[in-house]
Amino acid sequence: MKTSTPILSMLLAAELDYNSGILCDSIPTKAASASAALLFTSSSPQPASAGIDPNALKSFAVEGDTTGASSRLRQIESANGPRPEDSKDIAFEVLPSGASFREYREGKGEATIQPGSKVAAEMTIRCRSFATADAPGGLTYFTTKGDTDFNELAWTIGSGELPPELEEGMIGMRKGAVRRIELPSTAVFAARKNGSLPLPSDKNKDGKRRFENLFKTDATLMFEVLVTRIK
Repeated sequence: MKTSTPILSMLLAAELDYNSGILCDSIPTKAASASAALLFTSSSPQPASAGIDPNALKSFAVEGDTTGASSRLRQIESANGPRPEDSKDIAFEVLPSGASFREYREGKGEATIQPGSKVAAEMTIRCRSFATADAPGGLTYFTTKGDTDFNELAWTIGSGELPPELEEGMIGMRKGAVRRIELPSTAVFAARKNGSLPLPSDKNKDGKRRFENLFKTDATLMFEVLVTRIK
């Protein structure tokens, strides 16, 4: 897996707060029991709200985040700005492969990810089976910030470097777009066999342990993806 020059800071990966109720109805049914609280951000209690609350996120603590949620949010805000669609309850879209995604920001520019595109992205990967009170969306086993040299992964869509189901969920994304893409356990097992899953670095002891234990249970993964470059 190649890495490239960093462009944006850590992907908006705030731990999800079930009490906020944000998007809790838009998680796919098959994962509802573990992911009813799976969301990007925290906001004041609004059970019907599905949006990202920039003001709440500015002071929201994130496990393992040394730079702070504020800096990440400011960069995303400056790149895209608040949008009316952030407050809409949009369901995850289920794809033919069984993967599903929800787009949180559309991004900008005319270029979109297509088969053969050369892309770079910041990424966080969560183990859905390892949800906790502090991390209801699942504990992370990999982040580009902590497990790569340049806070990005760079590859060509269709090259086999990353799971095809993940790439299917990224088709149509623009620069600056943010999506959550869920890969079912069967796809994750296949990706492990093919060697196409990003691996935690040697210094990431917790991530390595979670990755090893992942395959002893439901291996469903949630990828949080921020596109930084498209060619």
